[in-house]
Amino acid sequence: MLVAMNFPVELPAYITELARACEFVAEDVEEQFIKGHGHGGQKVNKTSSCVYLQHLPTGLIVKYQEHREQHQNRVEAWTLLIEKVAQYLKDQEQQQQHEDYVKRQQKRRRSRSSQEGVLKEKKMRGEMKKLRKPL
Repeated sequence: MLVAMNFPVELPAYITELARACEFVAEDVEEQFIKGHGHGGQKVNKTSSCVYLQHLPTGLIVKYQEHREQHQNRVEAWTLLIEKVAQYLKDQEQQQQHEDYVKRQQKRRRSRSSQEGVLKEKKMRGEMKKLRKPL
């Protein structure tokens, strides 16, 4: 499935490839610009250079304000969000694979030697309990 890459900023090639690989859709992102704070003085405090991105399907949030310019912050925020979504999807896939593996392990039959060992332990336990009975 080809996904249209309609990002509001120009992103590096490796990020667009990552977005295409994880089927990232730019329309699923809510973007806001908020006033910054911290180092930088009056310029940072009066301008809306801080970028706030929220990926609606996953609920992941990125708030980025490293540079004084909004455009630089915007590029960095989009890059960070795409990387976070890709990692989130990868983690979800690995978790699903692990759950499937655990289910397969629980359903499979024991080997003959393993089963004999379990029965041997049960028999020993039963004999020990018989000795506890009053004479």
